[in-house]
Amino acid sequence: MKFLDQAKIYVRSGDGGDGVIAFRREKYIEFGGPDGGNGGRGGDVLFRAVPALNTLIDFRYTQHFKARKGGNGAGSDRTGAAAENVIIDVPVGTQIFDEDRETLLADLDEAGKEILLCRGGDGGRGNAHYKTSTNRAPRRADKGWPGEERWVWLRLKLIADVGLVGLPNAGKSTLLSVASRARPKIADYPFTTLHPQLGVVRLNTTEEFVIADIPGLIEGASEGAGLGDRFLGHVERCATLLHLIDGTESQIVKHWRLIRHELEAYDPGLAAKPEIIVLNKCDSLTAEQKSAKKRALAKASGAEVLTLSGVTGEGLPELLRLLQDRVNAAKESKQA
Repeated sequence: MKFLDQAKIYVRSGDGGDGVIAFRREKYIEFGGPDGGNGGRGGDVLFRAVPALNTLIDFRYTQHFKARKGGNGAGSDRTGAAAENVIIDVPVGTQIFDEDRETLLADLDEAGKEILLCRGGDGGRGNAHYKTSTNRAPRRADKGWPGEERWVWLRLKLIADVGLVGLPNAGKSTLLSVASRARPKIADYPFTTLHPQLGVVRLNTTEEFVIADIPGLIEGASEGAGLGDRFLGHVERCATLLHLIDGTESQIVKHWRLIRHELEAYDPGLAAKPEIIVLNKCDSLTAEQKSAKKRALAKASGAEVLTLSGVTGEGLPELLRLLQDRVNAAKESKQA
């Protein structure tokens, strides 16, 4: 299945049914009268978040969603049938924007959450509605009210607890593969990850968290360099960021600052999230090199730096335990 995290679609709710003009004409009944029924309500257009989906690829092939018109009224005071609603299923974490791509209309961040986007038109009144003591035979009936229509943008932001950030080839996909059952593409060249990947890390029978790997950032990503920063939206909801740095590189402090700059340029709120800095690929370093680079990173960042080898698993249990504790603390503070 291909990954698609943005889509533009057209939605239209149904028009209301028309009211009718009708009169009773029954044999042996002396006095007839108006009995035209009202029109039925047009169908609504709703969006619903479902956990079984994780991409917007279906909206590449189906881009128009229209609800049906309500049924027209009929004689004998019969009201037209209401049209069925159109329910559009989207992945959990989908945001709905207006056509300007800036006005947020809804954020479906919980499974089962629904939003009514376009309300169906009301049915028109039949002539029985206008009967009064002074107007015994009204010949007025209304057309149904029109439905609503609009173009909207869907944007998916994956729901994950931990977001992996770093330069290409920092070892993010390797970490995801050894920490979870996810099987991302791994190779010895940059940009092997072309779209976000999710993995579930299960420490024990009661503790687990979701980790998201996004394509690597490079200098100028906020200006469109490389794959740009469009995928950073998938880590905006994370409780903490896991910043991986390739320990075999010579300018690790520069690389750390580069990613921090791109995060700031994208969204200061994202850059302000708790960050865990990890020096990766330490199996290729001597003890002296590892110690020196760890001190340099700690001095520049002012934070504790962990060491890791995604290949051998060195430092992995301690890292996963720390991540789980951070996730648990974030969930507890959110519930408080």
